Amino acid sequence: MSTVLLHKENGVGYITLNRPETYNSYNRDMALTLQSILDECDKDPEVRCVYLTGAGKGFCSGQDLSEAMNPSAEDFERMVREHYNATIMRIRNMEKPVIAAVNGVAAGAGANLALACDIVLANQSASFMQAFSKIGLIPDSGGTYFLPRLVGMQRAAALMMTAEKVGAADAVAMGMAYKCYADDVFEVESKKMAMTLAQMPTKGIGLTKRLLNSTYDNSLEEQLAMEKSVQIQAGATDDFREGVAAFLEKRKPVFKGK
Repeated sequence: MSTVLLHKENGVGYITLNRPETYNSYNRDMALTLQSILDECDKDPEVRCVYLTGAGKGFCSGQDLSEAMNPSAEDFERMVREHYNATIMRIRNMEKPVIAAVNGVAAGAGANLALACDIVLANQSASFMQAFSKIGLIPDSGGTYFLPRLVGMQRAAALMMTAEKVGAADAVAMGMAYKCYADDVFEVESKKMAMTLAQMPTKGIGLTKRLLNSTYDNSLEEQLAMEKSVQIQAGATDDFREGVAAFLEKRKPVFKGK
């Protein structure tokens, strides 16, 4: 069986990490397969939203430590660069919405893989843990970038230094996740959001993501200038014209993602 599965339906690319016997721990095969699938979803105009989840009872438990025993500096460098950084950059550079549907444990790099997505949804059984300090490592996979921006510097420091487990409801309360659903309705509700996003104006959403990616690096003046430039691009889309026409005609718009 492949370590990552892809199913496309109704504009959504459903990606499932598929090593349930290890709570979907991350190894080289999973990393490279996931990157290939993300590239496929990025290039496919029929995929207008990506939904990332895990098989079984976990989302992703982080690095498969059996693959990382006694690594050299060169091994560490290759692992972080090729397995993790390359995956995170694909998620952030894809100008389509990416949902992390966290269905259980999300630990270490698995937690930060989720936080790199645009929207994090969790079931009540989910938990998030910056597990790196338990083995003497630092949070990678963008953890030191995303977590402070989501929950604040002091809380991020505490979670990273103590490796405290955060339940789904607390993750929502502190801004680490958007919504939490009961386990028995999680799949239906989280997929409902993916299907909704897949019917939205994809170009406009992608341009919004581009602006969000730049917001912490720009001054207000720079961000306003970028908004002006990007708004011109949004105004040239077919979806903008359809949205205005639908508003004037008092009907529901039918966006095509163009």
